[in-house]
Amino acid sequence: MAAVALGAPAHASSPGTGGEESHSALGNYLAGRVARATSDTASAANFFHQALTLDPSNNLLAEQAFLMKVSEAQWAEARGLGERMAATPDGNRLARLFLAVNAFKDKDFAKADESLRGLSSGPIGELTTMLTRAWLRMAQGDVDEAISLVRPGNQADFIQHYSRFHRALIADAAGRRSEAQAAYEVLFRSDPRTVRIALAYARHAAAGGDIKLARQILKDNIERSGGEGHAMVRALRDRLENPEKADVGLLITNANDGMAEVLYNLGEALSAEGGSPIGVIYLQLALYLKPDFPFALAALANVYEATRRHQVAIDTYDRIPRGSPLDVSIQIRRAINLNMLDRPDDAKKLLDGVIAENPKDLRPLDAIGGILRARKRWDEAIVYYSKAIERIEKPEKQHWSYWYSRGTSYERIKQWPKAETDLLRAMKLNPDQPLILNYLGYSWIDQNKNLKRGLQLIEKAVSLKPDDGYIVDSLGWAHFRLENFPEAVKYLERAVELRPEDPVLNDHLGDAYWRVGRTREARFQWDQALTLKPEAEDAERIRGKLVAGLPAKKVVKATRKQNDATKTEPGKKRVDTQQSQPNIQ
Repeated sequence: MAAVALGAPAHASSPGTGGEESHSALGNYLAGRVARATSDTASAANFFHQALTLDPSNNLLAEQAFLMKVSEAQWAEARGLGERMAATPDGNRLARLFLAVNAFKDKDFAKADESLRGLSSGPIGELTTMLTRAWLRMAQGDVDEAISLVRPGNQADFIQHYSRFHRALIADAAGRRSEAQAAYEVLFRSDPRTVRIALAYARHAAAGGDIKLARQILKDNIERSGGEGHAMVRALRDRLENPEKADVGLLITNANDGMAEVLYNLGEALSAEGGSPIGVIYLQLALYLKPDFPFALAALANVYEATRRHQVAIDTYDRIPRGSPLDVSIQIRRAINLNMLDRPDDAKKLLDGVIAENPKDLRPLDAIGGILRARKRWDEAIVYYSKAIERIEKPEKQHWSYWYSRGTSYERIKQWPKAETDLLRAMKLNPDQPLILNYLGYSWIDQNKNLKRGLQLIEKAVSLKPDDGYIVDSLGWAHFRLENFPEAVKYLERAVELRPEDPVLNDHLGDAYWRVGRTREARFQWDQALTLKPEAEDAERIRGKLVAGLPAKKVVKATRKQNDATKTEPGKKRVDTQQSQPNIQ
């Protein structure tokens, strides 16, 4: 789904038009833009507010101040600015949405309806208008009109998806079980992995007394997730196994929570699709209506993590009510953010407490292991991975990462026999996992053993992840170690195209160029590697090569020119810092 903003910049003069005071307005405006560009919306809100105080007639400043105030949930200031922006000739659509939500919260449904009429521009505006008006009608008791508004028609697939979901929720909340059932069935059949759909459908089935169907829905969702499943799904499944606790309610029972669900659904989608500034506004509006909404809080915290506001992410996780099935996942996320704030011991202390309270849960053990490996504290990481492995009664495919992670840690402290044993066990559990194939194959070749088999493993890893620059580099470097220099050049060129910012990959390509007689290009790549800030030891070695080149060896004429390659999302060669990322969403 494309992330299309509802708001458009208001037509306004530039801030500051002369005089000493206007320079201060301009300075605050520019500072606000810098803060906004670095995702520091709290500072941006303050700077734009100060600029507007100095230049109060400027609508551009008013618009920016409004957007930042809403992003920071500063509702009192946002209301006045929103009314101002909604009254401009362009009728700022985000301002109208805020005013509609604010009026809905105050139960002024007529004003909410009036504000919503100006939103239906573009696919996101159209979808927002449709869903919010449907729940507005539901709040007014007009169920027929509410359901009619969300009846899927000749629309884009993503609009039909959300329309059908909210039609099911509205019908469910209104007691129209057959309509809800029909919509849920179509939704779940086409999208069994989405947690909110699975939870809503399972609760619908359980509330109607069909516990067998509810269990099957949850089972299917967990199996399709490819892992242990979402904590809320597992908790509901376990609850339904107990007849005394099988009495569960619907996911959404009132219009306020339904409206919050709309804003959460779209906010989470917009954030995930790269439209995080607008996504944050939707998520904050969802929390304006439902302050303790765990899924919206988790989604907002995820945005803060992505924009490196780690303390704000921790503070947001702290707002999620304790005692829910999300507790362990939340504590893991808090620990990972503490580590990102360079507080690994605090993170470890937090997770040690979680382990003590949840002795059967492997996730906090995995999380500490990941943090310690990222800090190159290999011996300590091994202790935690060993504890996790001891608690796995029946190893299955999803457990491969524990042996892989411990194996890579053993390799780092030069205990290769133990490392090899763990990596082979990981590969037995998951024979098509590129990380295992790459690490084991590369390690064998690096030690000049099992050369043919090692090369086969890396080639398989590349076939599974052909656009992973680090794994492609492993294949190129394997050919280099085997003195297949033309083939090394072929793959190392591609690796650098995929990951041009990595100093190790550029260094490798320089070595390969040298061996095929392309010495000028070799020196260029080594020089390029130095500009990318390699480790101090690597930098010293590269400088030596720039002076003297590589030791003499038979030179083979290159047979391949640089390949074209499409840059894609990176992977990692010999990944050894993988951290547990519990799915809170």
